[in-house]
Amino acid sequence: MFKVTPNPPDADPASLNNLDYQSPSIADIRSAPRTPNKLFSVDPQATTETLVVYLVETLASVDVMVHHLVDHLDDGSRNALLGISNSIMLAEITANRVLDQISPPD
Repeated sequence: MFKVTPNPPDADPASLNNLDYQSPSIADIRSAPRTPNKLFSVDPQATTETLVVYLVETLASVDVMVHHLVDHLDDGSRNALLGISNSIMLAEITANRVLDQISPPD
């Protein structure tokens, strides 16, 4: 059978042992300036009510997806996923309670 990809170049085994890389210390990590990534960000002008509504809707969507997956699993995995669903439901109830405090229902 013809091999489409070539063999990798021969590496000197001694060069693999002489890696000069050292993991940064915790002090180095903490002293590094924090530059947040703006690829996924929340609008700073969004109101608390808007954020909580989005949170509630997201939790409800995730719960529906989890329940859809539960039907396709057996015993242990199914029980774990139902536990996750229960946690999502509790978070959704909590978020709804916060939303009620921000904007009481009529």
